[in-house]
Amino acid sequence: MDGNLNMIGMGLAGTGAAIGIGLVFAAYINGVARQPEAQRILQPIALLGFALAEAVFVLALVFAFVL
Repeated sequence: MDGNLNMIGMGLAGTGAAIGIGLVFAAYINGVARQPEAQRILQPIALLGFALAEAVFVLALVFAFVL
């Protein structure tokens, strides 16, 4: 029973990370579409947001297999 609950938690974490990544890049595209000259400023922020959202999923993956 514990293994199944770990995998459900991992699936929820993956879904949350996917939604977060989608929101980060949607905001990035929206910002660049409104002000193309701000691309140099917004791109590193978008990549940082992507990395942080992906790190949450990687931690959830590790915890799911460890527990």
